[in-house]
Amino acid sequence: MRATTLGALLCLALTQTPAEAASKQVRIAYVEWADAVVATNILKLALEEKGYEVKTIPLAAAAMWQAVATGDADASVAAWLPVTQGAYYEKLKNRLELVGPNVTGAKIGWAVPASSPLNSIEDLKTKSAEVGGQVIGIDPGAGIMKSSEAAIKAYGLPVKLVDGSDATMTSALKDAVRQKKDIVVTAWTPHWMFARYELKYLADPKKAFGDDESVNTIVRKGLKDDMPEVYAVLQKFKLTVKDEEAVMAENEEKGAKPAETAAKWITKNRATVDGWIK
Repeated sequence: MRATTLGALLCLALTQTPAEAASKQVRIAYVEWADAVVATNILKLALEEKGYEVKTIPLAAAAMWQAVATGDADASVAAWLPVTQGAYYEKLKNRLELVGPNVTGAKIGWAVPASSPLNSIEDLKTKSAEVGGQVIGIDPGAGIMKSSEAAIKAYGLPVKLVDGSDATMTSALKDAVRQKKDIVVTAWTPHWMFARYELKYLADPKKAFGDDESVNTIVRKGLKDDMPEVYAVLQKFKLTVKDEEAVMAENEEKGAKPAETAAKWITKNRATVDGWIK
């Protein structure tokens, strides 16, 4: 009986069409931001438990949205809306499906050490010298950088926005905290820096950075019909800001591997993951 069963399975594998084989492959695009790395790795492991082969594709934000819109990627759980990546959504919303938020209570803006005398973006009009006349930013072209440029104009600030990357921004923050110096950095929640350092957002009375953001799941057109099981998991996939920041902080430890920290989180949150996949 056992031999017969194994033979039948082997026969099925050999006669499986390429389309049938591909139906078990899922392609997830993401931006290499700390929060997206956490969410994507957790989702990857969850889908693998369902028997899928999951390929994760790191891309720039614009390319991530384009990949989902063209069907080169099946989904992404790294879509920041309504402000940060809103321009991409408006351009491509008719070519993809917005499933909805997977993280709520997200936020973008400028952050400073909790001990800073700065409390509002407006304070930089007269106190910019205390931070060297600079706001330390990330990748040029990123949504938060565009919002930062808009904030500088809206408030009439005598500051320069310095571009770089997530890594260079957090390195500058680390140095400033260690030296007990003031600094203004582009910031977003969830981010591991809020779990590691005592920080505060500068008030934004002109709403240059908008209100609270959410991180959303987007999928290619047709996914709901041809991969209903995957679509159902994506609908239920949710994380909290606290969850993501804790795993992000672990990923910053020397020698940490995102796949391993994701597996550790899944073990600790088994009931939550079972709710997505069962």
